[in-house]
Amino acid sequence: MDALNHIRYRQVRDLESLQQMVDLQRLIWGENAEAHIPLHMLHSLAFNGAPILGAFEGDLLVGFSVGFLGIDALESTRPAMANLKLASKRLAVHPDYRGSGIAYRLKVEQRNFAKAEGIRLITWTFDPLISRNAYLYIHKLGAIVREYHPDFYGDYPGQLEAIPNSDRFVVDWWVTSNRVEEKINGKRRDLGLAQYLDAETPLINPAQPGPDGSLLPSRVPITLPNTSLLLVEIPPEPRPLHRDPNLGQQWREHSRMVFQHTLEAGFIITDFLHEQHAGRCVAFM
Repeated sequence: MDALNHIRYRQVRDLESLQQMVDLQRLIWGENAEAHIPLHMLHSLAFNGAPILGAFEGDLLVGFSVGFLGIDALESTRPAMANLKLASKRLAVHPDYRGSGIAYRLKVEQRNFAKAEGIRLITWTFDPLISRNAYLYIHKLGAIVREYHPDFYGDYPGQLEAIPNSDRFVVDWWVTSNRVEEKINGKRRDLGLAQYLDAETPLINPAQPGPDGSLLPSRVPITLPNTSLLLVEIPPEPRPLHRDPNLGQQWREHSRMVFQHTLEAGFIITDFLHEQHAGRCVAFM
């Protein structure tokens, strides 16, 4: 439920609102042209029916999402219609409106668009070390992760600018599945860390506190247990990785190794936990 109930959500087609999207990108990501979807591209997408969705307070754009149609299996012998998906490229919220539920509602509106068009799958990417995105996408929306791609965008780190690697998860959001329906409608019981630990779910990479209080990635060799569930630890929030590029690079290399190893072994990321445990804030997938 939105903290801002007066925010209105709608498809965007007009140039004035699309220009507000360009301006909001500049506010969030600065003048780096690589970080912006330009006006002419937004207009072309909107003109051709792409789901360009805006969140408005009055006439002011305070958030938006951009998607386009794609196919899920590039080498499939099936016709494109059977592989049709919605690729979500951009989700942005004005800094003054973050934490108010706008990002969540934009994703729900995107889901509504996909369902109305008969599309079952929405995909997008996010940095595996951005815990707030994992919380929204995996925990709240019910998306899953099966793929990890090192340097997905080449030399373009994005949100973790101190780390020169654009590693990304690929998210699968099966919008008509029971799992997602239950998440969206508040009918799915969430498990906490205590329940996973009570079930003896192994943590394969326990982080270690450093001498300066920072959280260091595990140095224990990674071995995959003969279980159906496991926990992988990541930093609970990214600010220390911004402040210390060396620490950020350590976490990047460690998480790349752990997630590639586990996903290639057939594990799927289905939950994200962010809690207090053993006297500190922790985050697990």
